Amino acid sequence: MKIDIVQRPASAAARVSLDPGEHITAEGGSMIAMSGDMEIKTTTHKKEGGKVLKGLARTLAGEGLFMNHFTAGSNGGEVILAANLTGDMEVLSLKEGTSLMVQNGSFVAHEDSVDMSISWQGLKNIFSGENMIWLKMTGSGMLIINAFGALYPVDVDGEYIVDTGNIAAFEDTLEYKITRAGKSLVSSFLGGEGLVSRFSGRGRIWCQTHADRNFGKSLTPHLRPKKK
Repeated sequence: MKIDIVQRPASAAARVSLDPGEHITAEGGSMIAMSGDMEIKTTTHKKEGGKVLKGLARTLAGEGLFMNHFTAGSNGGEVILAANLTGDMEVLSLKEGTSLMVQNGSFVAHEDSVDMSISWQGLKNIFSGENMIWLKMTGSGMLIINAFGALYPVDVDGEYIVDTGNIAAFEDTLEYKITRAGKSLVSSFLGGEGLVSRFSGRGRIWCQTHADRNFGKSLTPHLRPKKK
């Protein structure tokens, strides 16, 4: 399997080249185009089917219920994937024994050797306005994530603070807690930052330059009801 990210960073897409019989699992609705002999199978979890409860649990993390599994024909083939919001994409490589936490909306696709589950992040995320459930990626192999805007990594050794809406993914070696941005709640919210995620430990965070909730808030005053 070969994955090339094209048209980055503003409108990135992933061109996935597959050997004969090779397959990749992608979020439903992410396919732009594919080879004519590419086989596609839709399930709620793995390619072999089943695991309806895992599919339902994934919807709690903001993802779709169904996953699409693309398998190349006898001559190999390609599938081109993209996310709903414009921005960058990145190919990450998981090693056995490691895990990666992915924010809802940032997952695009993964190899069959990578497994996806959900991770409960507790009630702390209620107050941040973010989802309480994240996607946990384990196993070994490649996966594709996307960002709303530009995507860039930050290597943490100690402590690091990121706005809650600007986290795309982070290594599970890091711990985090929700805290106010300023010294007081008043200064935090008047300054526009509100609550942030304070990471500690050693690992990598992938940040996105825009937060979809802020984008939605900026559009809301300009939306008008449709006239009948």
